[in-house]
This record gives sequence, C-alpha cells and structure tokens, in this order.
Amino acid sequence: MRKPCRDGGSRRQYLAALAAAGATALAGCRGESGSQDGSSDPTPTTTTTADPARALDRYDVSLSHERSQSPDTDWAAPTASPTDTPLATEPLIEDLEIPWDLSFAADGTLFLTERVGRVLSFVDGSVRTVTEPAAVIDAESSDDGWWVTGGEGGTLGVAAHPTYPEPPVVYVYYTTTTDDERVNRVVAMDVSAEDPAATESVLVDDIPGSKIHNGGRLTFGPEDYLWITTGDAGSGELAADTDSLGGKVLRVTPAGDPAPGNPDLGGDPRVFTYGHRNPQGLAWLPDGTVVASEHGPTGRDELNRLVAGGYYGWPDTRKHEEYADVGPEVRRPLVNTGNAGGWAPSGSLFYTGDAVPSLRNRLLTGGLKGQKLLTTTLTPAGGDLPPGDDAEVYDADWTDDAYTATTHSLLADEVGRIRHVEQGPDGGLYLVTSNRDGRAGDGFPRERDDVLARITPAE
Repeated sequence: MRKPCRDGGSRRQYLAALAAAGATALAGCRGESGSQDGSSDPTPTTTTTADPARALDRYDVSLSHERSQSPDTDWAAPTASPTDTPLATEPLIEDLEIPWDLSFAADGTLFLTERVGRVLSFVDGSVRTVTEPAAVIDAESSDDGWWVTGGEGGTLGVAAHPTYPEPPVVYVYYTTTTDDERVNRVVAMDVSAEDPAATESVLVDDIPGSKIHNGGRLTFGPEDYLWITTGDAGSGELAADTDSLGGKVLRVTPAGDPAPGNPDLGGDPRVFTYGHRNPQGLAWLPDGTVVASEHGPTGRDELNRLVAGGYYGWPDTRKHEEYADVGPEVRRPLVNTGNAGGWAPSGSLFYTGDAVPSLRNRLLTGGLKGQKLLTTTLTPAGGDLPPGDDAEVYDADWTDDAYTATTHSLLADEVGRIRHVEQGPDGGLYLVTSNRDGRAGDGFPRERDDVLARITPAE
C-alpha cells in the first residue's frame, strides 16, 4: 500500500485499496488543479468565461420520472440475525476532514463531501477535489474538544444527477450566511467546468440554519425526484409550520420545482412531510416505501415511514406516552428509542446488494452515538421476526404497525462515529466516519481518521 505525500494544509491521504474492484494505485502529490502530478486537468467539456453560465442554464436536467423498475411487493424480510456473520472494514481513503455524504453516479464515480467545504470525487483509485464552494461557513476539523467551529453545519449532502455524466451536474447542500444569519442552500453545479463553483445554480434557498439541526441529506428517489431533509434549526415551531422549510422532507424536480404529486398542505408546495426535528437519512424499501431516520431530543431518535402530507409530531409529540394519546393526525414512528439510550442516527440505506449477504434486505443507519452500524430488519405485519435476544424490538401498540422493527448493533467502536452508509453500483457497501467533529468517544479520533471504508464479511 502506497501513501502519497499530503498537499499543503490538507489532512487527506489516499489508499490504493480498490484493487479488487479493478482500481489502480494512486501515487504522487496533488497539484492545485487536482491532478496527481501537478499538471493541469484534461480540457473540460465546457468553456469557462469571465461570467460562466449557471449549471441549469447550460444543461437540460429534466427527466421522465418513470420508475426504471416496478416496485417489488413480494420482497421478504430476513429471519436470521445479522450478527451471525462477523463483519470487517477496509479503509479506502484516510485523513478525510469530517466527511458527511456519499453519492455514486451512474458511471460509478463516487462523490463525497467534507464539512469543511469540499466536494471530492473518487474513481479508479484516484481522489480529487471537485469544488470548494466559497459561501460555505467555516467548519474546521477538530483534534480535540467537543465542538467544531461550524457546529453541525458546513458542506453536507451531495447527489449526482441520475444520468450523470450526461449532464455533468452534481447537487450540493451547504450552510452559509445571509445578513449575518445562517441558512442552508441546495445548489446544482457543472462539475465538468474549470470552476464548478462559478456555475452554481440555486435550487432551494433560505432553508433555516443554525449551529444545530441543519438536516442536509440529498438523494434521488426511485422516480428521479430530488429529496431533501431539513432540520428545525433549533426552533421546533418551524417544523409544524408548512410555510417554513425547516423541519421538513422536501421533494423537488432536478430543476428545483415542486414535484408533481406533492401534497397540498396550504404552505410551501415543495414540502412532502413535516413535523421533523433533524432528519438526516432517507431510504427506500423494494416496494417503494420511504423511511427517514431522525435525531430526537435526549434520545428519542426515530425511524419514520413517510406518507405524503404526513405530520410527524415535532415539536408537540416525542415521548412514548405522548404517542399513545395522539389521534390519527400524527404519524406514529416505526422506532422511537426513548430517553434511556438513543442512536444519533444519520445517513440510511436499504441494502439490496450481494457483497454482504447477511445485511441484504435490511435498513442500515449510521450510528453516531454508540459509534456503530444500526441494522434494522423491517418485518411486515404478521411476518416472522429475526432473533431478538441481542436486539431491540420495537412493537409497542403506539408504534407504526405496518412493520415491526428489530435493530441489531454491528461494528460497535470498530471505526467510530458512522456518518453515512451507501451501496455502490457493484453491490458493495461503504461508510464514512465522523470522528474529527469533536464528539467522538474514547479511542477516537485515530491517526488515520476520518475514513471512507468498505464493509465486507470477515474472512
């Protein structure tokens, strides 16, 4: 394994660890252009001018929004325990600076964000900085202490256009300031341009922001609409206000317009669901059911089955006894962890690959608190559950009775705080850690942190 030298001021090192996937070794230092030997990048496919066109003016990003595959209503939840097969992790990139999101493009390119203000690409074993949006707040990585300068904000979600590289458009969610107040913004950039940040088109602006509760996940759903999770920015009343973009799940077209079929809630037409505190994960079951993972107050973290127009209770409802007393106007959670534990759940994925068979057809969620991979089996009503003697089973009479959730904890304290987990086009399973945000537990951060790693069955 070769480790190239670091470019000035950067904590990143790169590993030539994708040989099994046909990757090539990476050697040498990056020049300012992002190439490995300091030479200029290949000629971009677009011409940069003094006033470059915005990404959405350069390209038609519209899509048919027809599902490429029909919903699989016959999928089966596993009945074995995911703990039966030990797991291992293989670092692919070391010394990342608080990575936050991962997005695989249709051509296999992996885009990832660092909260300190970068979007990176990783392909064929090579990593380069794609862009550094100038408007992002300061969120430097931390070697000690509890809190990074940028709080929970920075460069957060990333999603490649579903037909990337045609067009070569990537979407980014970041925290910025306007009139001395923090807000969050979703933009589209032409990453083939010499300066992608100069091509920034704003899709959604003025999402409430703060040092806490910025939401931030971006992902394209099965019908190629862009889904966006937003936090309440520390003001719970925003979550229940359908005119506000805070504490919501939004659904828009690739151009940023309200998605057809969004519910009419009498407020902002981009809102799909409301009453969320700080959702940071979205995942789709094979039958099209969408599940969100959400941070709660003092524990009380949740998994929620999203239904168009649904109100998910925040700030009025979060305790177990409160859910027991509410009417049908409040959607009940699949999981509410209560105040005895808590997950601090971040990015989620419903895994359908074959690289890690023991995790197939399970919901995987990054666990920041407890530093683990949360593995939830969602068993439809009346189905056989996996063993629960080493798990938490959520089947109270006040939970969502569409599924019974059985959650096992894997990789506890092996890699630290898991921020997000993603499936690659090869069926592989990948994670990023968040050990340099000042909140890691004993033993972290390690010298190599933060990392992008691949999850495999242990040999």
